[in-house]
Amino acid sequence: MRASDAIARKIGQDPFAKWMGMDLEELTPGHARVAMTLTPAMLNFHGIPHGGAIFSLADAAFAAASNSHGQPAVALSMTIHYLAAAEPGARLVAEARELRKGHRSAFYQITVRTEGGEVIAICQGVVHRKPESVVEG
Repeated sequence: MRASDAIARKIGQDPFAKWMGMDLEELTPGHARVAMTLTPAMLNFHGIPHGGAIFSLADAAFAAASNSHGQPAVALSMTIHYLAAAEPGARLVAEARELRKGHRSAFYQITVRTEGGEVIAICQGVVHRKPESVVEG
């Protein structure tokens, strides 16, 4: 089952994600996949991708998955574990999956991989769910 087109459009127009070059590839209730190509501006002083760029990609997938039901959700916490350094220029894919959705909170597992499948980072996130709708009207 797909998330509604209106929700997908709203999430796909996130200004920060667009500025970072992120693409919303898939959105279903409780699940999202977001991809981004690492640009030279995303490298740190070691010449490897900055942890903040990788975290931002994971956060975008987390936000998309947690808001995919149409009920606004805002992050309460998110932890990340960096397992490997991606190559500059690599295309990364973050996939967020809902582990449990309650009335007021929900829990997510997010994995960031290269297109070849190498795990770069794993994350856990918790959101607070608000009673209104993501899309008005």
